[in-house]
Amino acid sequence: MSPLLPQKKPPRPPQDPQITLDWEDAHRNRAAACAWAAGLLTIVGAMLSSFALSGLPTFDSSAVTAPAAMLDLIAGNPIPPGRIALQAEWLSSRLTMPIIGTVLYGIGSLLIFGVIVFLFKATRARNPSLGQATLIAGAAGAVAFGVGRTVAQLSYYFGIASFEGGNNLQATEALTGGAFTAGQVVWQLGAFAIGFAFIMLGLNAMRVGLLTRFMGVLAMIVGVTFILPLDQQGVLRAFWLATVGFIFILRWPGGRIPPAWISGKAEPWPSIAAARAQKAASNAPDSAPAPKLPPLASNGSGEAETGGPQRKKRKRKQ
Repeated sequence: MSPLLPQKKPPRPPQDPQITLDWEDAHRNRAAACAWAAGLLTIVGAMLSSFALSGLPTFDSSAVTAPAAMLDLIAGNPIPPGRIALQAEWLSSRLTMPIIGTVLYGIGSLLIFGVIVFLFKATRARNPSLGQATLIAGAAGAVAFGVGRTVAQLSYYFGIASFEGGNNLQATEALTGGAFTAGQVVWQLGAFAIGFAFIMLGLNAMRVGLLTRFMGVLAMIVGVTFILPLDQQGVLRAFWLATVGFIFILRWPGGRIPPAWISGKAEPWPSIAAARAQKAASNAPDSAPAPKLPPLASNGSGEAETGGPQRKKRKRKQ
């Protein structure tokens, strides 16, 4: 190799297993509490907001189309209140529950930060090649997602509270003014960042044996739902957070904790072919049973007769 070419740095060795286990023992309870609180606040906040908005009337009969509004404007007639304006007036007296739900959802999103930090450090201690970008994306994404969503939603609800009647255009200006647009931008950027962190953590934590295949794949799916509107209520996210909290404190149904949490080292899961081979080997008998020989018959003189095809020769007559 030419000396002018840049030399690759040798990979760092994994951290000493005892140091890893000591650090995890000191922080696992806090990380589990963050996971459970994040899952609970996410689902409760989403339920409160959904319940408050479930009775929102559609006002289909009051919908104002663009051509009709243009004709009223040309004729000098006041544009009647449309669907958006009527819905804003209906919500203006029912804002307490959705505001509480938005705040709880935002706090739950911020608490994901503690889960990401703990799982990242545990994974990197067993796989030093995991880049710091995953932690940065997860930390920044959790904050941006939680703060951006909360600011955008609260700005929307405060706009409803300040709306004093009018047409659809006036209602839209009141609802989407202020910090609503800025909150939306920060919200979407945070969603991409935290989604990337979930995908990377789910993949790498599964590879070193900290997460089962099911939990690792589910973490990656949750990461995708941050980016795509597939789980807006956060049900999958809440389930994953609640479950991973029990893994953090080494509690799992049947006591089958991923072995990497016990050894402090990477314990990759066997491939599907290797797992099938191990299962087949464990179910196979140790050795084939030895064939049984037929019992020997006595001839009365203390000698045993064989059961073969040979026959005794008869004495010839003299």
